[in-house]
Amino acid sequence: MTKNNQLHHTAHRPVKDPKEIVLFCDHVKGPANIGSLFRLADAFAVSEIVFFGTSVDLTSSRLKKTARTTQQHISYREGVNISKELESYHNEQFTSIALEITSSSTPIKALHTTDIKKIILIIGDENYGISDTLLSQVHHTIHIPMFGKNSSMNVAQATAIAIYELQQPS
Repeated sequence: MTKNNQLHHTAHRPVKDPKEIVLFCDHVKGPANIGSLFRLADAFAVSEIVFFGTSVDLTSSRLKKTARTTQQHISYREGVNISKELESYHNEQFTSIALEITSSSTPIKALHTTDIKKIILIIGDENYGISDTLLSQVHHTIHIPMFGKNSSMNVAQATAIAIYELQQPS
């Protein structure tokens, strides 16, 4: 039997050449969700998180507990007009991808991202999702196929799955 010892955190070696991903959070709320997004951004090399319609309270003990200090080194800001910012990123050759179940969304595994190097991933509020106006502006809308009866999952969990899949070579 092969010895299988857990590695210390200092033994971790990041994957080379990840895609550039900027995370747009459309009215995502809750210090636990926001803290988790910081931690995910660190794990998956997200270059920036932009929060729209939400004030980020970095003093929140819940945010700090879930972020585990990643909020101290992940670039983030609070944006004002998500539509205008999306247009600006489109002008910089970013491909926009909304994570939302819609009548025409594509299962995440069916989206071919081999040639996409710069991505805006848009996530929405757990109760209301991403607005129809914003959905009409994005290049792609994807969803995560699920096997249970519930039609949604926690925003941080869904974001983790999406970013992991988007960072994979297609």
